[in-house]
Amino acid sequence: MENAKPTAVLSPKQRQVFSWWRDRETSGRDGLICDGAVRSGKTFAMSMSFAVWACTTFRDSDFALCGKTVTSVRRNLVTPLVRRARDWGFSVKEYASKNYIELSLGGSKNRFYLFGGRDESSAALIQGITLSGVLLDEVALMPRSFVEQAVARCSVTGSRLWFNCNPEHSRHWFKTEWIDKAKEKNLLCLHFSLEDNPALSAKVIERYKKLYSGAFYERFVLGRWTDTQGLVYSMFDERLHVTSVLPEVWEKHAVSCDYGTVNPSSFGLWGLSGGVWYRMAEYYYDSRREGQARTDEEHYRGLEALCAGREISLVICDPSAASFIECIRRHGKFRVVPAKNDVLSGIRRVSDALTNGKIRIGAKCRDCIREFGLYRWESGTGTDAPVKENDHAMDDVRYFVSRFISCEESAFAVMTLQRR
Repeated sequence: MENAKPTAVLSPKQRQVFSWWRDRETSGRDGLICDGAVRSGKTFAMSMSFAVWACTTFRDSDFALCGKTVTSVRRNLVTPLVRRARDWGFSVKEYASKNYIELSLGGSKNRFYLFGGRDESSAALIQGITLSGVLLDEVALMPRSFVEQAVARCSVTGSRLWFNCNPEHSRHWFKTEWIDKAKEKNLLCLHFSLEDNPALSAKVIERYKKLYSGAFYERFVLGRWTDTQGLVYSMFDERLHVTSVLPEVWEKHAVSCDYGTVNPSSFGLWGLSGGVWYRMAEYYYDSRREGQARTDEEHYRGLEALCAGREISLVICDPSAASFIECIRRHGKFRVVPAKNDVLSGIRRVSDALTNGKIRIGAKCRDCIREFGLYRWESGTGTDAPVKENDHAMDDVRYFVSRFISCEESAFAVMTLQRR
């Protein structure tokens, strides 16, 4: 590590990441697992240490940088590495069309291939390659088949495994098969907290603690592998989140739609005022409750009545409702787009929006308010999934927040360098 040496500004936990493969007590381990809180300084420390380890241990060898997608690999691993490569003594060549980068350090040159482990079919992408090491970023978000195939590719003598993730539920396969069995697999586990990132001020740490609630607080702030249970939106409080007095001046309006034929259809009319989005009114039609189903055209008339007299910037619609989306487009009055339907990510965003006061619910949205009090997590399944009941207004709220309210997290540098 002669060409790049981290200074004392690193936390003790980060310094372990840079030294575990050289220290007498841990150098015999076959790999490293870093888990814990978001923004705890583990990803950048691990990616830079992985690069230094690879280029001081091997020459003309192949390695893999893996993430949920190739895009996330570039964002989380490659871009920070390239940005700081010269300061660390590396030279970098990018081969974007072939999805690999070439790193050189102290006369050693190696290739780092980029892979995305999005779904079960991704395992086939990494088959056939022989690796001297692999770094799996956000490993808990990848399918088990992809991770096991990537590990199997590391057959070169001296190869090592590097894993990095935020916690999920307690029965997640990576927790039970890798973290809980780290000793028998000869792996070193390092658990990170927000305080392990020296680049985070006390004020920023406090902001992150306020950003999440419930199971997401347990996982992303405390770094615990914990199960979801009870109400999905346990932070919802009618006294705080429901208002009977709406603003008089609006900046813009939008509509979110969850569409059903046998199941209820729920449309929410939203208005932006003073930086807060209000669910002003709703159209909620339950064919079982009413005793009669409605056609696409009848639901469309309900949409028009909901929006009467207002200019609507966008209608976000249930992506599975192809016929209703086409019906809206055919009338040519509203611009409509399919919603994002990543359920768990959407629930987290709604939780953030409620906690931070970015959304409020009008008192007339009675079915939406009712569902907030009934929407619960599945229990005893070993997965993070809400019960598929009382979720129609909850789906349209999730579609809206995922489209209009971003949950941006600033990146934080965690390294300074000393050159010899």
